[in-house]
Amino acid sequence: MSKEKLMKEEEFSVEQKLIALYSLQQIDSQIDKIKIIRGELPLEVEDLEDEIAGLKTRIENFNEEVELHNQTIIHRKEAIKESNSLIKRYEEQQQNVRNNREYDSLTKELEFQALEIEFSEKKIKEAQYKIEMLNAEITVAQTRLSERSADLASKKDELQDIVTETEKEEEKLIEKSRENEKYIEDRLLTAYKRIRKNARNGLAVVQIERDACGGCFNKIPPQHQLDIRVHKKIIVCDYCGRILVDNEVAEIVHEQLKN
Repeated sequence: MSKEKLMKEEEFSVEQKLIALYSLQQIDSQIDKIKIIRGELPLEVEDLEDEIAGLKTRIENFNEEVELHNQTIIHRKEAIKESNSLIKRYEEQQQNVRNNREYDSLTKELEFQALEIEFSEKKIKEAQYKIEMLNAEITVAQTRLSERSADLASKKDELQDIVTETEKEEEKLIEKSRENEKYIEDRLLTAYKRIRKNARNGLAVVQIERDACGGCFNKIPPQHQLDIRVHKKIIVCDYCGRILVDNEVAEIVHEQLKN
């Protein structure tokens, strides 16, 4: 630490340090709120993007299945056409058979082709039914996709508005935070940042509320409360380690932040 900075720090009373610390906490808490607001929306946007990607993949898979079933129908119609052609040929051949053996052989071929036609017609009906079911699923998925795409566009607009709206405010608060840090000695500032990092809701400096710590809500002994009120030294909570300030410091800070 430089001699100049050390001299400056010695000029600040404990009360001034407490005011600077509590001001810093209030400013940092406002920055936290902005980050929380912005932090939720990007997650919602990300979830919507994932859902939309999933719906698109689902629709794509359904369409591929439909195409496979359409190919099955085309293949089976060709098979029916070929079977009918064979039936016609076998029927003509039956008119010119030379013996019963040839006739029976052609009859069996005719029966087989008839079964092939029946089998192909069955497969066509199955494919058509599956296509119908898949098209119903595609319609549902496309409706959902349209709805979620609209939701995504709305959320992105909302996020952009919030980012635009809060960027300048956040920059001002960050600048205020840096200004307040100048009034706090390095050792105290390091302690503040460490406590804030580990504390719930990022609260490192809290006000006494109903004779209790505003962070962990444990009762503060009367002697500690008196020490806090006289502003002669920095007092921390025996239970959670947060830095404690009284109503007077809190009121001064709130009044300063209004201006």
